[in-house]
Amino acid sequence: MHNPRVAILGLHLEANAFSPPTTEQDFKRLCWAEGLAISDMARSASSLPSEVPGFYARMDAVGSWTPVPIIVVAAPPGGPIEQLVFEKFLDVAAAGLRAALPVDAVYIPSHGASSATGDPDSDGTVATLTRQIVGPNVPIVVTHDLHCNVSERMVGAIDALVTYRTNPHVDMRARAAEAADLLREMLAGTRMTSAFIHLPLVAPSVTLLTAAGPYADLIHCAETLIQAPSQGPVAAVSVAGGFAHSDLPKCGMTVTVTTRHDAPLARRVALDLARRAWADRNRYVSHLLSVDDAVRMAGSAAAPMILADVADNPGGGGRGNTTDILAAAYQARLSGAVFGIFIEPGAAAEAHRLGEGKSFRAVFNPLRESGSEDFAVGVKVLKLTDGRGVGRRGILAGRAFNLGPSALLELDDSGVRVVVGSLRNQLSEPRMLEMHGIDVSEVRCLVVKSRGHFRAGFDEWFAPEAIHEVDASGLASPNFARVSFQHLARPVAPMDADAVWNGN
Repeated sequence: MHNPRVAILGLHLEANAFSPPTTEQDFKRLCWAEGLAISDMARSASSLPSEVPGFYARMDAVGSWTPVPIIVVAAPPGGPIEQLVFEKFLDVAAAGLRAALPVDAVYIPSHGASSATGDPDSDGTVATLTRQIVGPNVPIVVTHDLHCNVSERMVGAIDALVTYRTNPHVDMRARAAEAADLLREMLAGTRMTSAFIHLPLVAPSVTLLTAAGPYADLIHCAETLIQAPSQGPVAAVSVAGGFAHSDLPKCGMTVTVTTRHDAPLARRVALDLARRAWADRNRYVSHLLSVDDAVRMAGSAAAPMILADVADNPGGGGRGNTTDILAAAYQARLSGAVFGIFIEPGAAAEAHRLGEGKSFRAVFNPLRESGSEDFAVGVKVLKLTDGRGVGRRGILAGRAFNLGPSALLELDDSGVRVVVGSLRNQLSEPRMLEMHGIDVSEVRCLVVKSRGHFRAGFDEWFAPEAIHEVDASGLASPNFARVSFQHLARPVAPMDADAVWNGN
């Protein structure tokens, strides 16, 4: 089709049921974009999810088209969206779509693990609403993070689902290009059909890496099955690991296979992948160091290392403010250790008020959130920044980030340094440290509040064997014994020995 009109709308939120609700302000601090501004942002460094510029770039490269941007919003991972905010998003999306009709296709770049306080399947609602407005014959393609919770309702409302295949996530633009190619193919007349399987398999986040491990094996198998139009009928294969902390019945690993009008084949391929995943279910077990063991190891290590505070990962809904490892490192006088990013707006504000070179008594986690104690200590202000930058590696490469007013502090002449920020971000990008005057190559022990995306940001200095995940407190703990699930469908593997799946 010459110059197709493609509508674009998306909602990015990874919803952690144990975190405070996500507000409209949370979205507006990161990304709330409507109308033609989306096209301008997509063609420059911006806070848009990376799929959006990736989609624009591919569509621009392969032919003429008319983008019809409606609304794209994104917030840091947090609690379910306040229902009124979700309804506002739906109202803008619906009004914009209706005003844009007729459109030839729709692209929905959403995270896939969102929920609202009054809607546990918000992604399904967005897809269903879109289908109702554009009608049965307009192609709809969705991209999702691989940490998505996919519902059968959502898959039934669209033509194809494409999920990330790298963790840490560095393939967002590639998956958006894949979505663009699928849309172009459907606009040329190809009909798609999909099969969907939900498994009672809820994997801890740290077991879903794609460099090695059970999920890596599964993703590799899925990739070998995808065929170009000239090669065969399998158009897309998405194996989503899920996000357990959404605490919903639909949480768990899912397999979605899209074929070029071959429903029996889609079902066979999906079943084969699902059976492979189920056979490997007992490999999805996290292995974490205790805080004490982690600090002792760091104190005697002969080579630089990373301690990953995976439970307090802001990228999974953590608040970024638990003090377990920080207090232990200070007590051990772990000289040369650098912590980041510690979300403590009060300490950052006081540092900016006093200025570089000044000292004050900082209180970390003064409200004792996330199951962690407060920690008071004297600090010296080493460096101040406005917290704004553009990523150069990994998940944030080429994307703007904002820590809010931030500072590098040293704890009481201990040699322990902490980067404090005002807005929740995980430490996934070396620029977040470098902008504070830190030479990462000289850091002996880097303590990251991140689950895994730091691996793609810091791999030039730290090999996988130098990374150690720590079992501390936090709202995103991969140690499910620490998590009080209320709505997760049980039993599920690997948590429950009596979990069963009949293989159909």
